[in-house]
Formats: sequence, structure tokens, C-alpha cells
Amino acid sequence: MGGWWPQVRRSVLVASTAVFTALVCVATMMFVLYVPATEGYFNLGETMVYTTAILMGPCVGALAGGLGSALADLLLGFSVYAPATLVIKGIEGLAVGFLARRSPKIRPSAWKGLTAGSALLAGSLLGSIGAHYYSGDVSITLGPGEGASITVAAHVPVALWVFLGVAVAVLVMALGAYLKPEAGWLVLSVLAGGALMVLGYFAYESFLYGPLAALAEVPVNVGQVSVGLAVALPLTRALKRRLRGLALSP
Repeated sequence: MGGWWPQVRRSVLVASTAVFTALVCVATMMFVLYVPATEGYFNLGETMVYTTAILMGPCVGALAGGLGSALADLLLGFSVYAPATLVIKGIEGLAVGFLARRSPKIRPSAWKGLTAGSALLAGSLLGSIGAHYYSGDVSITLGPGEGASITVAAHVPVALWVFLGVAVAVLVMALGAYLKPEAGWLVLSVLAGGALMVLGYFAYESFLYGPLAALAEVPVNVGQVSVGLAVALPLTRALKRRLRGLALSP
């Protein structure tokens, strides 16, 4: 077993990295919401970066997050961002995967407080950022790029973002209260990785365009973190349960 088992583990790691890299790339390319008033947009790439990091750990999270996101930049025509994306999204995936697997040993009552605080923080971020920057008349692009995408005009009401913010807060509290007390730590892990992503792009865009232009993109990136968090938590929960069921089936 000692001879072939390491090779099997390496093969599984390579295959997992390839699959999740493709998923990150597809998630980044397949949905873009553009707001003409701010010239900002966000995509769903963060959802798969966080999902990969939580499910597969820091190594696969870093490789798939960095490579998949950079590949999407290249395919979408944003090649100027690809080198920075490779590093920034790689660090983001590494941080989320690392922190998610190092849950601190604290009392159950402390877990409840941490989860409640994290739930309020996540819900407030999603509701406030969405209501301020992503409501009103927007353009939604579905598809992998020019010539193969569909763009539709839509109106997003402020009430939708308020509802989503409340829903995320309730979801995180429910996960902590009934399913997994450490849900608050997962939220903080994602927010820590997301903060590194926001700071990384701010530094890179400051170098390219100046601090004022870079500052205008901060809410866009914070919005991506919030949406990624809202999707990744229930998604990883469902996938873990599904994978556990497959492992127990004959």
C-alpha cells in the first residue's frame, strides 16, 4: 500500500484540481451583472472559489481559485487582470480553505454568539451593498462571452436585496443552531478570504488606474464576496451530505 497509495492520492488531487478549476472558470464566465450607473459588475466566480476551498481544502482552493479565475479573465478579454487574478484569487482560496479547517475550540455558548454576529455581518453586507449598488435598472449577461451570450435589461428592486440579506442572516443562524455550531467560523473564514481579495484588487487597480478609480470598485468586489458567501454555505452543506450518501451507498 505504501508504494501505490501516494500515487493514487496525487492522481485524485490533480483530477480534483482540474474539475474545480473548470467549475470556477465556468461560474465566473456564465453570469455577469453590469450596472451602467457605476460601471461595476459582479460574477458568480466567488461562489465556486469558496465552495472549492471549504470542500477540498487550501491547496485545491488556491489552485482552482487562481487558475480558474485567471482563465476566465483571459477568455472574457480582461487579460490585463489575469496575472493579478491568478495571485489574488489563489490567496483567497488558500485563506478560506486554511481557516475553514482550523475551527477554534470554544464553548457552545461562544459558538452561538460568534454565529449570530457573523450572520448579522453577512446579512448586512449583502443587503446594504446590493441595495446601494446593484438595484435599479441593470443589464444581466448570461453566457461565456461575446457572440455566445445573452444580455437582458432588468429592474432590481431594493426590497429584493433587503430580503436576501435577511434570508442569509437567518440561514447562517439556522445552520449554527440546528445543524453545525461552527457555521459562524465558516462565515468568518469566507469574509477573511474575501477581504484579502478586495484589498488585493484595490492595490492592483490603484497601480493601474490610481486610488480613486480603484476605490470605486471596492463595493463591487464586496458585493461578490457577499453573494459568494450566500451561495457557498448552503451549497457546501448540500454537497457534503450528497458525497457522504454516495460513500455509504453499496
